[in-house]
Amino acid sequence: MIDYMSAREKAEEWKISQRRVAILCKEGRIPGASMVGNMWLIPKNAEKPKDPRRVQKIGQHV
Repeated sequence: MIDYMSAREKAEEWKISQRRVAILCKEGRIPGASMVGNMWLIPKNAEKPKDPRRVQKIGQHV
């Protein structure tokens, strides 16, 4: 059985806003995320998607 976290809990874990997590869920960028009522449930083992707006320099880890 998969354990889930709320968007608020994932936002705290990933150090981003709850709104940003909801947007990532809505865009389908978090595999396994599902809307239940008016709340996003995200698998506990979900990884934070990379932000395509950020440019990664060679040899630098984000």
